[in-house]
Amino acid sequence: MSEFLTTEIENNVAVITLDDGKANAASFAMLEAMNDALDEALKYAKATILMGRPGIMSGGFDLNVIKSGNAAEINKLVEEGVRVLMRLYGHSQPLVVAATGHAVALGAFMLLTGDYRIGTRGNFKIGLNETAIGLVLPSFGIELAGARLSPRYLTRSAISSELFDSEKAVDVGFLDEVADELDVRHKAIAKAEELSTLDAHAFSGNKSAFRRQAIERVLESLAG
Repeated sequence: MSEFLTTEIENNVAVITLDDGKANAASFAMLEAMNDALDEALKYAKATILMGRPGIMSGGFDLNVIKSGNAAEINKLVEEGVRVLMRLYGHSQPLVVAATGHAVALGAFMLLTGDYRIGTRGNFKIGLNETAIGLVLPSFGIELAGARLSPRYLTRSAISSELFDSEKAVDVGFLDEVADELDVRHKAIAKAEELSTLDAHAFSGNKSAFRRQAIERVLESLAG
């Protein structure tokens, strides 16, 4: 139990719900709690769900750190955030990510790490806004967007910062399906249970085969 998230084990599925009571900002404490929750999932479950609080997946990195002007702390926070994203992307268990509302920037990247993504139907925005706010996508963003987004929308999303509603986000590649708000958690658990019946060794091996090199490139870019 954490003030930043909860982890519940239900039918061999670890349900990790991010909820700091605000925008689910990726602070040092939030990232540490996510790592602890993933450790718990590996120990006690066969599949994992990552979901946000109602209305939002994540509002991005902790603005208190970003606005502090402390370059060392900013770099440390971003590095730890990238390592958590890469851990999600390479998580050896099936990972279902549920967008419970808006998922922009870091929240959108969380979606791109999942093996199956479910979004909440409604007037929510999903996408990458880095160009719009004057940022160049770093290595992890290029790897995730290039691997998971439809080539037809890659320019509109990753370069032109176009945001999409949840239903359109399926076509773009951020989501695999949408559901009504009250059904999202139930559908996520059902999908995670379904994926957990696959051969665990083969699932982990095949996932690693497709993603390991990208993860290694991203982690090497941090060292550089």
